[in-house]
Formats: sequence, structure tokens, C-alpha cells
Amino acid sequence: MDYSEKLCQQTSTDKPGKSGEVAKQKWAILSLSSIPLVMTLGNSMLIPVLPAMEKELSITSFQTSMIITVYSIVAIFLIPVAGYLSDHIGRKKVIIPSLIITALGGAISAWASWKVEDAYWIILVGRALQGVGAAGAAPIVLPLVGDMFKRDHDVSSTLGVIETSNTFGKVLSPVLGAFLAGIVWFLPFFLIPVFCAISILMMAFLVKCPKREEKPIPFKTFFANVKDTFTKKGRWLNAIFFIGGILMFVLFGILFYLSEIFEKELGIKDLKKGLFLALPLGALCLSSYITGKVIKKNKVLMKWLILAGILMAGASIAVLYFSVKLWFLLTMFTICGVGIGVCLPSLDALITEGIEKEERGTITSIYSSMRFIGVAAGPPLVALLLKKSDIWIFVLLSGACVLSALVALLKIRPGRKEEPAGG
Repeated sequence: MDYSEKLCQQTSTDKPGKSGEVAKQKWAILSLSSIPLVMTLGNSMLIPVLPAMEKELSITSFQTSMIITVYSIVAIFLIPVAGYLSDHIGRKKVIIPSLIITALGGAISAWASWKVEDAYWIILVGRALQGVGAAGAAPIVLPLVGDMFKRDHDVSSTLGVIETSNTFGKVLSPVLGAFLAGIVWFLPFFLIPVFCAISILMMAFLVKCPKREEKPIPFKTFFANVKDTFTKKGRWLNAIFFIGGILMFVLFGILFYLSEIFEKELGIKDLKKGLFLALPLGALCLSSYITGKVIKKNKVLMKWLILAGILMAGASIAVLYFSVKLWFLLTMFTICGVGIGVCLPSLDALITEGIEKEERGTITSIYSSMRFIGVAAGPPLVALLLKKSDIWIFVLLSGACVLSALVALLKIRPGRKEEPAGG
């Protein structure tokens, strides 16, 4: 293809406006955005309810933290399997059954909470099933977005919308969860199957996956390709995995801490508690949306936004050493939310655009597993440290941010041969 043909092709594919691919796929994007929203609601909606569960079920704060953690632990191990399957049998063929399993898990937890006297262990079984479903739903959205669009700008822009939907779910979760629990403490469980049913219908009728032009490669060849990918790109891939896990560890540690402190020490309950929890999450959502629009395909900008966001989060937590008064606490954690929100779309875009389509489902699934490790670790560690001193919680979370900043600075270097190219 000569230069004039390339120029014409680039002009036609880069044409902005309503005629672009994003505009044509708006309903598909909305449907895909419903998945992380549903999965986030199914997990984060329970955070403001945990103190009530502790009282109603007569369990410890560590046991209540396991209601969040068991969901994530199951997902950690199954996400790479789901990613591999999605690369070989198709994204929708993995996503839709996974949503059905999530709905079933939510229904089991709801029924046990309502009808069973000693419901804790059955609730955990239902939560584990939700984790199985979560493994094959939200993580597969990232590679599906990469499959649907050819231009890097469209991919990063859509990923920004997806991440915003995820973070909007985090904003809505504490408000909705606290409101419903104010009526009946187990009511949030009943909404999970309802949300899943809506998402299933949207995926079934509004999303058309691109046709596969080639047959899936054999497992042996596929495994060799993934190994080769880590050999060539492991420097920045491992860095992104680590940072993504730490950010979720910090976020869910903060949410668990605030939920416990608000109810047990400050007497803030129900809807007021949900609104307070939504403040840092709202900041995260807004900064995530803006970042997704700004980064486009500029990998260098992504790196520096990740570094700046991590440092902002770490610094805002560190200064809580000097005061834990309510509004200072909320202000600092809101700043922390902005920092995390700046990081997430940049991490998504780097990992999605830097990997070939054949391995994209598996690689992004490993990334999602690392994020789930952070989600799983945050609440129980904070629950244990709450028995000692708040200061140790702030030291742990801010220290994790500093370590992540060093990893971002040293390991993510756009423009190098083995790194995602700079834009």
C-alpha cells in the first residue's frame, strides 16, 4: 500500500464525530458498561451493610469482611480460565452464562438471609458463586472492547466509559446499599439477580461481537505465545498488574474502614452513611471519566498520570496521621479517590492496547485477577488493624501507594522497544 492509500485510509478511520465507530456502537457500549456496573453493585453495595450483618448474624468484623473477600478469592483463580475461554469460544459465550451464575449466587444469599436462622455459611456459598460469575463477566469486557474498535483513540475512550461505569457503580453502591438495608438488612442481596437479568438481556440483544476471521490457535501454541508475551513485555505488564492490585487494596481498605468508623464510633448510619461513603467514590468516578477522555493514545501521558495519581492518593492518606476528624477524613479520602480515578483508565488503556488480540483476553484477565487480590486483601487486613490503631492502617495504605509509585516510575517506560509505544 503506497503513502496516498495509507493517508486516505487513516483519514477515513480517524474521522471524528457521530459517524465514528463509537457513535455507531453506542448501545453496545451501554450494554457493556452495565456489566461492571452490575458486578460493582453486587459487591460494593454490601460494604455499608457489613456492620448490620455483623449484628444480625452475630459474627465478628473479620467474618463480615470475608463476605467481601470470598467473592474476590474465587474470582482470582477463575478469571484467567475465563479469559482463555473467551479467546477461544467467544466473549459473549462466556459473559452471559457468567451473569446467570452471578444471579444464582445472589439469589442463594438472599434466600439464606431471609429464611435461614444460621445463614452466614450459606451466604458465603452464594457469595462464592457470585465470584464464579464475576470471573467470567466484567474482566472479559476489556478485551471485547479491544476487539470491537480498530483505533486506539476509540479503545481508550470506550475503556474510559467502562471504567466510569465501574466507578459510578462504586458511587451508587453505598447509597443504594445503605438505603435498602435501612428497610431490611438483607434487601441488597435481592437486587443482584434483578440487575443481572437486565444486563443479560442487553448483552444478548444489543452487543454483536466481531466475527473471528481465524480459528483459535491450539493451547500449546497459545501458551507459548503468552509466555513469549511475558518474556518480551513482562517489565511493564507486571508493573501494571502490581499497581492495579494495590489500588484496589487501598480503595476497599478505605471503604471498609470508613464503614466501620462511621457506624461504630461516629454513629452515622443508613442513608447518611451511604452518602458520606459516596463522596470519595464520586471523586473517583469523575476523575476516571475525565482521564479516559484526555489520555487518548498518549502512553507517555498515561505513565505520568498513573504516577501523579498514586502519589496524590498516598499523600492524602499519610496526612491523616495528624487528624481523623470527620470532615478532614472525608476530604483526604476524596482526594485519594481522585488519585485512584486518574490511574485506572490509564492502566486499562496501557494493558489493552499493548497486547495482541490473540492473548488479550488472557492477559487482561490476569490483570483483573490482580485487582481482585487487592479487593480480597483490603477489608480483612483493615479489620485486623482496627483492633490495634488507626495509625497503622494509614501507614499500611500510604506505604503501599509509595511502593506502587516507585514501580510505576521505574518499570513503565513508554517508547522502549519492549514497552507500549508512545503516542
